[in-house]
Amino acid sequence: MHAWNPGDLVRVGYKTGEYLTEVVENHGEKLLVKIMAVTKYPTQGDLHNPLEVDVALFHQRPALSYLEKIMVPAQSVIRFNGTLPDYKESLRNALEREMEKLRKTSKWAERCLIELEILYKESFTNPK
Repeated sequence: MHAWNPGDLVRVGYKTGEYLTEVVENHGEKLLVKIMAVTKYPTQGDLHNPLEVDVALFHQRPALSYLEKIMVPAQSVIRFNGTLPDYKESLRNALEREMEKLRKTSKWAERCLIELEILYKESFTNPK
């Protein structure tokens, strides 16, 4: 097990997002870290019902705030040796990447549906 020290920079997955953080305190099995940048924007919606929109509560999940402190399992962190990006810029980039991924997924799903509808018609409306 690595001995994490205050000031160490680590990458942390938290709930459905991913962040660059700084270790504030080491509590053995857990670390208190503060958010310095966002690398993956949290997933929206009901995680127990992926891709469903008609659910009791469609969760809107914002990214954790700059300098927000969270406790994370020490074994789940990964050392970060790069240069920390500006929080606001990292937030913008992560949000834009997530939005673009969803746009591409939506376009792909629409195209798949068109192709499947053609195959359905060919399979069930043409006499063979």
